[in-house]
Amino acid sequence: MLKKQLILEDGTIMVGKGFGSEDATVGEVVFNTGMTGYQETITDPSYCGQIVTFTYPLIGNYGVNRDDFESVNPVIKGVVVKEAADYPVNWRSEMSIDEYLKKKNIPGIAGIDTRKLTRIIRSFGTLKGAICSMEEDAEAVIKKLKAEALPNDQVQQVSIRQAYPSPGRGHHIVLVDFGAKHGILRELNKRNCDVTVVPYNTTAETILAMRPDGVMLSNGPGDPKDVKEAIVMVQQLIGNTPFFGICLGHQLFALACGADTYKMKFGHRGSNHPVRDLKTGKVALTSQNHGYAVSDESLVNTPLIVTQRALNDGTIEGLEHKNAPAFTVQYHPEASPGPEDTNYLFDEFLKTVAKWKEGALHHA
Repeated sequence: MLKKQLILEDGTIMVGKGFGSEDATVGEVVFNTGMTGYQETITDPSYCGQIVTFTYPLIGNYGVNRDDFESVNPVIKGVVVKEAADYPVNWRSEMSIDEYLKKKNIPGIAGIDTRKLTRIIRSFGTLKGAICSMEEDAEAVIKKLKAEALPNDQVQQVSIRQAYPSPGRGHHIVLVDFGAKHGILRELNKRNCDVTVVPYNTTAETILAMRPDGVMLSNGPGDPKDVKEAIVMVQQLIGNTPFFGICLGHQLFALACGADTYKMKFGHRGSNHPVRDLKTGKVALTSQNHGYAVSDESLVNTPLIVTQRALNDGTIEGLEHKNAPAFTVQYHPEASPGPEDTNYLFDEFLKTVAKWKEGALHHA
């Protein structure tokens, strides 16, 4: 394996062994604390534009299989690990992580002190970084990293271009794709929903013309404030149909209701984040992947109620609208990867949909 270097904009240089694609790459360096689920993480569209550091010391030990993809074409910029397993062992394994990253043209670097790297990110916040060959002039790379802004069109990159159906016989749900994971669609299909997946910039008028029983706002990458079309669309839909937002969908919903969002120092990325439900007092372990959060102070004078909070740092993890059938969560109830403690939220959403339909029939 060829030697490669990981260079951060703060001047940190780490040398390791290259695997996956031999190309150079630039992205926002973040860390994920999950012990398993590297395949789902690598293929999660929410990581668009990011180089992901896995804090678990051995990645790739159970290989890559055909069942655990969260998207067909991953948009992650790079992978940083302590050790990449050369010989995976699992009955479902079809290829090694090295083979998969080569196929998808994603660069990786192994042999990195990921604990040290994580401490740097926790101290200074997420940093721009590059994975490149040893021939590259590190000083020139650092200068370039400091000077260049990262793209802010991630949702446009990952959202579908045209609407498509995922048929079922149950409630008709419109899923707005900001970079939706397959797991969300899988959970809706499992409940026999008749799903129409639409692009991120679909208008409220177009969605209402589809006569949905409910609308879901998916997860996705980047800063919610960069998706202005979606904020307008959500504003126009609130009160006209039941709503369930996940991750980026949660943030867009908050912005549409007059709240504000901010960039977190290093975000939440992993599969074991504890969240308390403020109504029941119950704590659930959740799968998370986000670098932005809803600001507490901004909720004053909005129709939003905080329903859930992160136990680690107290940030907002769930919201509910006071007057409309709408609720959102900051984490991933479909898991993929992670615990399925909060899977019931899909059922809660469909109960809301059923009540809404009954009410509409009653008022007609």
